[in-house]
Amino acid sequence: MADPEELLLEASDRMDGALQALRRELNGIRTGRAHPSLIETLQVEYYGTPTPLNQLGSIHAPEARLLTVQVWDRSAVSSVEKAIRQSDLGLNPATEGQVIRLPIPALTEQRRKEMVKQVHTKAEDARVAIRNVRRQTMDQLRKAEKEEGLSKDETKRHEEELQKLTDQHVGRVDDEMKRKEADLLEV
Repeated sequence: MADPEELLLEASDRMDGALQALRRELNGIRTGRAHPSLIETLQVEYYGTPTPLNQLGSIHAPEARLLTVQVWDRSAVSSVEKAIRQSDLGLNPATEGQVIRLPIPALTEQRRKEMVKQVHTKAEDARVAIRNVRRQTMDQLRKAEKEEGLSKDETKRHEEELQKLTDQHVGRVDDEMKRKEADLLEV
């Protein structure tokens, strides 16, 4: 069994991973501004394999409301265009050779509110992931107490440290959620 300090370090790393995943997902929710992260992880069917868009071409934001995708393989242009149309981003691609232009329409108030709900859902998923890490680590600490003879006081102290870690990470999730919500609601 691992030492309790190592368990806490591992739990912190896993909680950081949940926070990073949330940040990536929030980057995929579009605000009124064009940003390459909006579409870079979009899955495109490429020779029968789902492939992230950023592996099929270069993505740029030449203007505040425009994204361009320079597709490297001419045969993949229609697949990229299809994936963009089928995404829930509400983008309408215009193709010029191997360049796909994506004008970013202004968000309606209703669409902004829908996206805020999406942000809240993703934040709650991240909180659940963090709590799951806490629960698993608590189980490991209690198991270590039984198997390795850790004292009740030591176990209690480690559990309190774990709770502090959990609270810090949940606070960061809330901060990320509020930041993205403010981005979405600013006009």
